Amino acid sequence: MNYVISDIHGDFDRYRAMLEKINLQDEDNLYVLGDVVDRGSKGMAVLLDMMSRPNVLPILGNHEYMAYSCLKMLAREVTEDSLAEITEDRLQGLLQWMSVGGETTIKEFRALTLQQRQDITEYMEEFSAYEVVKTGNRVFILVHAGLDNFSQDRLLRDYYISELIFKSPDYTKEYYRNAYLVTGHLPTREIRARLQGRHAEDMDPDELNDEILKMNGHIAIDCGCGFGGKLGCICLETLEEFYV
Repeated sequence: MNYVISDIHGDFDRYRAMLEKINLQDEDNLYVLGDVVDRGSKGMAVLLDMMSRPNVLPILGNHEYMAYSCLKMLAREVTEDSLAEITEDRLQGLLQWMSVGGETTIKEFRALTLQQRQDITEYMEEFSAYEVVKTGNRVFILVHAGLDNFSQDRLLRDYYISELIFKSPDYTKEYYRNAYLVTGHLPTREIRARLQGRHAEDMDPDELNDEILKMNGHIAIDCGCGFGGKLGCICLETLEEFYV
């Protein structure tokens, strides 16, 4: 079976609970659509667990993108050469990342051994930009946020990284007739609110719907784990949904 989750945001307990709930087997694949780190306090623990599982396949999210250069800098031994590489642009990137939840990741990263830090940054270099999964008569395009500047004439490999990780698709429009576009990034509570012309932050808690959204060939699976919601998972063969 092929499973997909997204936007774990450092919630190691829910991540492990989901592995148990779907009873992930060696012959299965679990695709993680990015934003493993930040906000929650155990993003490094999630990454270390993922690294130990060859059938857990990571896809780049905007939080990993922001974190990578900063963590790579922190993973090095402090020398005159490494200090000289701390430019103004890198410092600005660090401040921007911390403003969206990177502080918890830095704290956890600093507690690791030097070898673990290097292993994690090397692992993050291997994150895919996207994946295409064909199962039965269905095709699924897996990407963190969406396909910005979408055109049916563009090949997936022609999209820039920034077009895949920062902007969500238009869920009111069908992008492909013969494939599902599976995305995370924007919590489904916010998607549903915007479809009503509202914002989730203005809604009462009992109005929020933190479950997977399927519409117009889209499958949105960020169920708000980083914002007090749920961690959602979908099985691509059966379209069965799982929540913890």
